Parts: sequence; structure tokens; C-alpha cells
Amino acid sequence: MLGGVFLWGIDKILPHLHPNTPVEEAEGIHQNKRKRSTLLVLAITLHNIPEGLAVGIAFGALANGGTEASLAGAITLALGIGIQNFPEGVAVSMPLRAEGMSRSKSFQYGQFSGMVEPIAAVIGAFAVSFIEPLLPYALSFAAGAMIFVVAEEVIPSSQEKGNKDLASMSLMIGFTLMMILDVALG
Repeated sequence: MLGGVFLWGIDKILPHLHPNTPVEEAEGIHQNKRKRSTLLVLAITLHNIPEGLAVGIAFGALANGGTEASLAGAITLALGIGIQNFPEGVAVSMPLRAEGMSRSKSFQYGQFSGMVEPIAAVIGAFAVSFIEPLLPYALSFAAGAMIFVVAEEVIPSSQEKGNKDLASMSLMIGFTLMMILDVALG
């Protein structure tokens, strides 16, 4: 719950824009008119922080010899998050390209939005190595933050433009794939 509440608070403060949303509907504190592209990059970047934390905490627990940690579990998590980063990069790059930004710059912004993940992962791994008794709380914090992001950002965005059936089926396929990876590797 704390992870979700934390991300909810950041969501209310940090200016950002959901994909395919008019600039007038930007969320967060509005200090001035920001470009749509800036708001979109901020939204995806915000979304990537808990993903990086979760991966870092999983590997940090493994490095610390945590009793619940396994290499297969950490790899499964990293693989799952890595796979879903491809469509996220596209979700940043394509609208920027549509707004007239060059291919290379659109690609760079897509990459930039994901740069917070390895940084957050290092922070998560470092924190676990010094604060092992807090590991269950850190993992639950990261999980809560990720659940908030999925419920607040990913699911509603996936159902825009009348794609509810496709989005729902894709969610089910993605969930099934993650469960198969979890069972096969864990």
C-alpha cells in the first residue's frame, strides 16, 4: 500500500501526460505550459522507477543470500520487465515522431525514459545489501508501486481507441507468459 500511495503522491505532483491525451488534460502541478512530448516522457519515466527498484531488490536479495531469493526468480523478473520495455520505448518514440521529432531524437527520448530503471535497480540492490531486515517491506513497496502504475496508467492506456478486447486479451497473454516463466525458471 505504501508503494502505491507513494507513486500516487508523485503522480499528483510531477507533471505528465498519458499517451493520446490532449495537453489540456495533463496531470500533476502545472507551473507553465509544457510540451506534450515532455509530459509523455515524464509519465513513462515515472512509470519505470518502481520497475527498476523491483529488479534491483530481487538481485540485491540474491547477493545478500536472502532465504527467499533465487537467481531464477530475479532473472524471471528482469526478463519480464525487459520484454515489456520494448513496447514502452515505442509508446514514447512513436508519438514524438508523429509530432515531427527526428527518428534519432525520438529513439533517444524512448531510451532516456528507460534510463531510470538501471539507476533505480542499483539503488534497490544497494539498499537491500545494507538493510536486509527491511527486504520484505522493500519488495512489497515496489510491488505496490507497480500495481498502482498498472492500474493507473497501463490498463487505461491500453484500452484507448476502442481496443478493449485486444487490450484485455494481451493482458491475459502477458500474465500467462509471466506465470510460465515463473514456474519454468523458479
